[in-house]
Amino acid sequence: MSAVYIRPTALAASPQSEEGEAIRLAGGMVYASRFAVIVRDSAEDGGRVVSRTRCGVEAMPDVLGALPDDLAAEAEAQWGNLTLAHPPLEMGARTVRMDQPQVVGILNVTPDSFSDGGAFMDDPDAMRTQAAAMCEGGAAMIDIGGESTRPDAREVWEGDEIARVVPAVETVSGMGAAISVDTRKVGVMEAALQAGAHVVNDVSALRHDPRALEFVADRGVPVILMHAPGDGPNPHEDADYGNVVLDVFDGLKERRDAALAAGIAAGRILLDPGIGFGKSLAENLALINALPLFHALGHPLMLGVSRKRMIGALSNEARAHERLGGSIALAMKGMEAGYQLLRVHDVAETVQARNVWRGLRDAALTDFAELPG
Repeated sequence: MSAVYIRPTALAASPQSEEGEAIRLAGGMVYASRFAVIVRDSAEDGGRVVSRTRCGVEAMPDVLGALPDDLAAEAEAQWGNLTLAHPPLEMGARTVRMDQPQVVGILNVTPDSFSDGGAFMDDPDAMRTQAAAMCEGGAAMIDIGGESTRPDAREVWEGDEIARVVPAVETVSGMGAAISVDTRKVGVMEAALQAGAHVVNDVSALRHDPRALEFVADRGVPVILMHAPGDGPNPHEDADYGNVVLDVFDGLKERRDAALAAGIAAGRILLDPGIGFGKSLAENLALINALPLFHALGHPLMLGVSRKRMIGALSNEARAHERLGGSIALAMKGMEAGYQLLRVHDVAETVQARNVWRGLRDAALTDFAELPG
């Protein structure tokens, strides 16, 4: 069966800069005025792009109306999803708004994470200091992980992962922060939620542990479904893309549909294109340039690009701790694409960049106020 995709291709700082011919992406601070409506064959027929129609807002009804009947309903749903405003994430006394970019701080309690492995696992004081700095720096959420998912990392026994994660969750919970737990295992999810976590962040999109879909549905907590090609010990394995952008879109759509079928509420699902997971440098760059497309799936979006290997590849092999500039540049791409959550190591610096970006966006709404009509 053929598939259709609506990709925003021209973004604007305000609707008046396009004389009203722009839509507000996902109820946020980014507007889109031009789009590509893409149709491609099914995977069985080669997955080739067979048509690409470019249009503006005014012409979109005609373009959608000309699609074959088997694609029209999906295209209409995607067009509606692009403008779907997402309510705040309500987590007890904690609320994270989805109408502007929010910064999520990374707290790894592992010995072997690519950037800060070992720094916070065996030193509770250092972990507490880092968590407090991220909270004070403006993090809307802290993402705590006890298993490295870098390429070739060894899988961690569930009991060891729980022993790493739970003390960190308890510490951060005492600071009043919203917390997500970065894990693929139901036992770790359950222990972390009992310790005070609020969100499950699964790099396998609930594929690795066969109990995960049912568990998350039963607990009713928000879940972040990330794209990665492998569902075994190594999430980077089994990558085989014909068109990485459209294949990742299809992969996230399939996992979103599986979550819905399992009883997870649509309003509790967030998506992440999985930059760096089983993707080459060229494929990562293609995905980043296509970030706005994923709003067509109709859920809040997370972008995790902080200190990643692609930055080093583009910067004379800069080491992980030397990648702040590249991390900020990619976070800005996420802001420009309307992403709601930015997962980063350098919280205060990213929050400052976000605040300046937001000031520019607020000012853009009045840029044309004094021009003659």
